[in-house]
Amino acid sequence: MMKYSILLIDDDPLILKGTGNDLARKGYQVTTVDNGEKAIALLEKDTVDLVITDLVMAPVNGLGVLEKSKEINPEMMVIILTGFGDITSAIEALRLGADDYMLKPCLPEEMYHRVAKCLEKLELKRKIKIYEDILPVCCVCKSIRDDTGKEPGTGKWTQMENYIRDKGGVGVTSTYCPGCAKKAKEELARELSVLNSD
Repeated sequence: MMKYSILLIDDDPLILKGTGNDLARKGYQVTTVDNGEKAIALLEKDTVDLVITDLVMAPVNGLGVLEKSKEINPEMMVIILTGFGDITSAIEALRLGADDYMLKPCLPEEMYHRVAKCLEKLELKRKIKIYEDILPVCCVCKSIRDDTGKEPGTGKWTQMENYIRDKGGVGVTSTYCPGCAKKAKEELARELSVLNSD
């Protein structure tokens, strides 16, 4: 199992210790901090897969941590954990991109389940991102399929030079790389040698 990193933020030391230890025993790499300011400072320098943050904290609350987390990395998963749940805070959390919203106290099994679901969602997002970044290129003629704005796999095939010009605004010129230039010179020298020997 991949060792996912979790940042747990709560101003209650019992939750930090208890939930942090529970998640660590499940094989997660857990970092705990007791306020939103420390969490944001850590997120700005370290990569984290999942943030679990208390909602009611000062001076930076859980929604502030959520907002900053998604600003730093939109793919980062965030669970809001609160003992003061209401429909308004839940709606606001979801509007800001929270991936889950849990009420305290919660059973360890419920926490494990929610964490696992968020990390499954993260893996799916990562796989989709990989496929989004793949550019289909014909292995024979080097044409490129442009799926921009179309169902993947249904785009129009175009010559590489046209694609680069149209998408990147960059002109393309034909030339030789050093390795191909050397081979072309050697081939030309062989052909000239054959012609001169006739």
